[in-house]
Order: sequence, then structure tokens, then C-alpha cells
Amino acid sequence: MTCKPWYNVASGWAWNDDYTQLTLNLRKGHKWSDGEPFTAEDVVFWYHNMVMDENIIKSPKERFLSDGKPMKVEALGSQTVRFSLNQPRPGLLSMFATDYAQPFQPKHLLSKFHPALNNEADKNAKAVGFESGYDVINFYYGQSDWKDVPSPLMKDGEAAQRLVKAGYTTVAPTLESHILVEETLEGRRLVANPYFFQVDTAGNQLPYINEISEIYIGDEDIQTAKMIAGEVDYKAQSVNLPAAPVLLENRAKGEYQVSLRPTIGMTTFAFNINDKNEEKRAVFNDVNFRRAMSVAINRDKINEIAFFNLGKPMQFTAFDPDTAGFVTKDIQQSWTQFNSKQAAELLDKAGVVDKDGDGFRDLPSGNKLELTIAFSTQGAPTKVVEMVASDWTEAGVKTDIKEVTSDEYRNSQSANDLSVMVWSKGQTLATLSVDTQELLPPYGSFFGLRNGLMWAKYLETDGKEGTRPPKTVAEMQALSSQFTQLNTGTDASNKLGAEIAQRVVDDLFFIGTVKAVAPIYSNQKLANFAVPKTSSYEYYRVYPYLPAQWSLSE
Repeated sequence: MTCKPWYNVASGWAWNDDYTQLTLNLRKGHKWSDGEPFTAEDVVFWYHNMVMDENIIKSPKERFLSDGKPMKVEALGSQTVRFSLNQPRPGLLSMFATDYAQPFQPKHLLSKFHPALNNEADKNAKAVGFESGYDVINFYYGQSDWKDVPSPLMKDGEAAQRLVKAGYTTVAPTLESHILVEETLEGRRLVANPYFFQVDTAGNQLPYINEISEIYIGDEDIQTAKMIAGEVDYKAQSVNLPAAPVLLENRAKGEYQVSLRPTIGMTTFAFNINDKNEEKRAVFNDVNFRRAMSVAINRDKINEIAFFNLGKPMQFTAFDPDTAGFVTKDIQQSWTQFNSKQAAELLDKAGVVDKDGDGFRDLPSGNKLELTIAFSTQGAPTKVVEMVASDWTEAGVKTDIKEVTSDEYRNSQSANDLSVMVWSKGQTLATLSVDTQELLPPYGSFFGLRNGLMWAKYLETDGKEGTRPPKTVAEMQALSSQFTQLNTGTDASNKLGAEIAQRVVDDLFFIGTVKAVAPIYSNQKLANFAVPKTSSYEYYRVYPYLPAQWSLSE
């Protein structure tokens, strides 16, 4: 359960006339989980001393910048904070409402170890067994902007024990409804935050549920079996539609309910345009190959068998069409019609032909072209991956699959070790109106589907490292920068959004399949539970539905 950045943290906000200055008013009396006051200084500290300190965040993400440069963040009193931008950015408020990176941090704790704020930071760090103050801060968070519910407990047990002996917490104070107190490879345990800021309409302290036990299950069949047995209270993430029939069939026995809700993302594939193998890289960079592999997919069959005809075959367009009306049907259906003959013609154009007569197409040099799709069930249903691999093999490109854990997948993808990637992908208009990472290399974060890692490295280092991206990337940079300066819903924004979506399907760096529904599982003893309108990671599952008011009945 999460409160999400700014969700009830701010009591109000105001823009200036040209959307270059955002003022946020924080709620009075708000406290961190250790009882210390939460103030505007915690927001300023997060931005200027965390995000903009390369010792903590090596390179700040574009969404935390304005026109490529830092914003000015200042405290105008204990409950008021102002963001001053270098150019208009009307979507900034939407980013704070949906982004996972928490825009405030506990200055009262971390400043003790921050060399820029405390001359004795390194001395304080050495007193608890660390080399420097930055080592302490990175123990809590590491080189990441994922800072809403940090999980350092498994990182270094000895370091955690030293902090406890010195009177420090092993998990930084939080504003969340629950505090992480235990974590192992099998799961984690959280307890209620005694200073959580929400109360119910009768004035009772929330959350109602005092303790949460999360169990990590990588095997989809074991996960489904536990849900059928009624051993789970709530589950949405990684519950794939192919499991719905058996879940629905056993509802009465397991005393639970299953609701099917629309999704934002869909199972999306990508060929590594920066593949370490030069021959594969050259083929993957030929748009004829990517188009061929797209039309080789029988999406109607996937919709029928994997999604029970409850989905809609479509292309990946970056924008979720259900939240972006300018994504026309023609754009959505670009290179999606199953056509074996067209696939063969396009593969021929790409120089991928069968040179040794074994029935499978080879690389232009004559070397074998064999693909392996590594996938995690957290990111893609097994049935969809199996069917796509079968379609590609039928088209003459021999393709196998390999199931891995989500951590294995993400680490391999980040190391640029995968030739074919697959994960759920897609974003709402509100998110893309301010955060354009889905439109530019590496086209996403560590936790999702990425591509073009060497292109991203080139852009991050001003050409000192990596590989120069093609012209289309620079053109998309200009379009996406302009898009963030416009108010969504206006004619100018819609026209530019359609142009961006068209470029996405023309480049085809990502190949969409079927946008469908997904199951949401809840035990009957879970009270005050409102079924969400969407099963969507992009809206952080249940945070708008007051999960702190959930309770358990026997």
C-alpha cells in the first residue's frame, strides 16, 4: 500500500500564467514515520541535494530537468515550496501525481551524512562503520531515483546492524502507510506507520491493517495455486489473463473474487538495436526486418487463445489510445495485419534469407540467425511469448523462449545481453505530457522494457561513449520537448501528439501485440475494497482507491 508522491501530501497548488512557476502548499502537522516534522525543506533537500548530486544520482532523468537544466526549488516557509522552470511545463503537476520517484526525502536524517550540508558528515559515517557520508546515503537508496519505499535490508546486514547499534534506523523514515521492517529473498514484512497522516471520516487513525506480509513467488503456476486456495488477500501485478478461467472457476471454493479490468500497457517486443553481435545489430536496425517480424505475428489468434477475444490487436504507439484520442485507428493498426507473404518479402529486403536450405532464414553473411526470447511472467504472459515465438519460427526465423526471474531479466537487459526483449509497455497521455523517457533512448526505466542503451549512453555523455543514434532520435527529441510545453487537449497538443505517435510506429523500435484486460484478485475477507477501474501499474494499481481503509474480516 502506498500513499504515492503528493497524494494528499499537498493541500493545494497554483501555477503562474505561463506555466513556468508552480507553488505547492503542504499540509500542516504532517510527520515522518519517526515523528519528525515533514516540511518544505524536505522537498528542497530531495531536489538540490539528492537528485542534483552526482554522488547520489549519477545523471538526473530528463523529467527532473527543465529545458535540459536544473529547476529552481525553494522553500517559502515551512509549508510552501516553489518550483521555477526554464520553460513552460504544464504537465509537471501530472508527473508529481503519477511518478514513482518520491519528490521529498528526510533531511533531518540524511543531512547528518551529506558532505555538502554537514562538515562532520564523513566523521559521522565512520562512526557507524562507513567510509564516507555518501556511502551511508547510498546504503539507504543506492544510485537510483526509485525512492518511495527503499529496501536496503538485504543489501548489507552488517551495516544495518551497525546503524541500529548507533541508534539509527535501517530504513529511512517514510510518509507511507506502512514501514518496512523485515526483508528476505522469500518476501518482506511491513507494519503500520504510527504517524501516517490519514484518518477516516470518524477520526480513526489509518491504516486499519496493522501488518502486511508480502511473499515473492516467481512461478506463475504456484502463484495461481495459492490464489485458488484463498491464501492471498489481494493481487493484481503479474496476474495474467490466461490464468483467469481457472481463477474464475474456483471463486466459491477459495472465497475470493476476480474482476477483469482494462490495462494501459500491453505485451510489447523489441529487437536490440544496439545488440553486441554486429551482424544481428545490422539486421535489427533495418526497419524492413522489424516490420516483417511485426506482420508475422498473428494478433487475432493471440487475442482468441491468450485473451479470450477480450482484447484489441494493435501496434505500440507509446501513448495509450484510450487516454489519447489523437492516436487514430490507422496509427493503432500500423504493421499489425497478419500477412505471411508480406513478412517473407520484407525479410528478403532485409537480406535475411535461407542460405543453407535448412528451412530457416540466416543472417546476410550466411551465419545462422537464431533468437531466444528471455521473459519474466511479471512482464509478459507465457502464452503470448510462446505464440509469438511460434509465429516467428513459422516465418523462417528460428525462435526459442526462456523463462527467467524478473531480476534476471532486468539485469540482463541493463547489461545489453538480450537480443529480444519483452515486457508490458505503454503510458497515459498525462504521463507523456511531462515525462518523455518512453519516447527517447533508452525508452524506459530499469523496471520495464528498454532499447537503444548505447544510443542513450551517447546522448548522456555528449558522444564520448556509446553509439551515435540515427537522425530520427534527434527529431523525436525536438518533438517531445515541444510537446511537454503544450497544454494537453488543445488542438496544437493533439496535432503534435499524433505526429509523435506516427513516428513511433514508423520507427517500430517496439512491436505491440494485443491490448487487453487483466484480472484483479481480492479475498472476500478484504473489506472496504473498491475494484479499480483499471488494472494498471501506470496508475499505481490501487492508490486512488484509499487502500489505507482496507480491513480484514474473519
